[in-house]
Amino acid sequence: MSRHHFAFDCAGARLVGTLDEAPGSTGLLIVSGGNEVRAGAWNGQALLAAEIAMQGYPVMRFDRRGVGDSEGVNAEFRSSGPDIAAALTAFHERCPWLSRVVGFGNCDAASALMLARGAECDALVLGNPWTIENDNEAAPAEVVRDHYRRRLADPAAIRRLLTGKVSLVKLARSLFAAARPAPQQSARPTGLAGEISDGLQGFDGPVRFLIAGRDRTGLAFLSRWNRNDPRLRTCPQASHSFVEDEAQDWLVSQVLEVLEG
Repeated sequence: MSRHHFAFDCAGARLVGTLDEAPGSTGLLIVSGGNEVRAGAWNGQALLAAEIAMQGYPVMRFDRRGVGDSEGVNAEFRSSGPDIAAALTAFHERCPWLSRVVGFGNCDAASALMLARGAECDALVLGNPWTIENDNEAAPAEVVRDHYRRRLADPAAIRRLLTGKVSLVKLARSLFAAARPAPQQSARPTGLAGEISDGLQGFDGPVRFLIAGRDRTGLAFLSRWNRNDPRLRTCPQASHSFVEDEAQDWLVSQVLEVLEG
């Protein structure tokens, strides 16, 4: 396997991508979430790319406009459709033997792929899609309950409570939030969850959702989505970026299943 860095154009800006070469006719296009560079959190996307390429599938990663090594203005995930389209074109140019491309994104990169109706990819792997409208909105009850389940298993957190180092007012508010019943899920999500749902309606390829069981973003998505969706997969002990050893192995296996078609 060999790794190459190269540049390509998007709306007059020079974007930088990385290709992990492999001979397979199905490739993986990794879209970075948030303002992360193409290496991903804790180098996770670079490690994922290397592992997938070792299995025979070429992998491309890239920095969108205004992020990392790429030129242009960072207009956040809602405006990244042209960046993904340009990256897909560059991927096909670098690997002209490709007949199928799977798009993978975590967090708002997953939402970007959904808003772009799959961005001309042939299949999608969507990790912890971002559905939080603003940082001030109340966390879903599922998120609060998960937080306190883990805190109650932490001896240091118990000591803080018993020694008066925890605000009882904040604790009471959180416990009240945790006691809220799960909202009745409607046939159609609303807000950003509704937007990405509508976008996905325009995509007819295979889709797999990957949810980290210890992640606020993933749990918030689940609270707004149909839990009976057969495309959902959950790794209970994973955090947001699937950095744990077991979670990394799980992520690789899930991506490979979709690549294998």
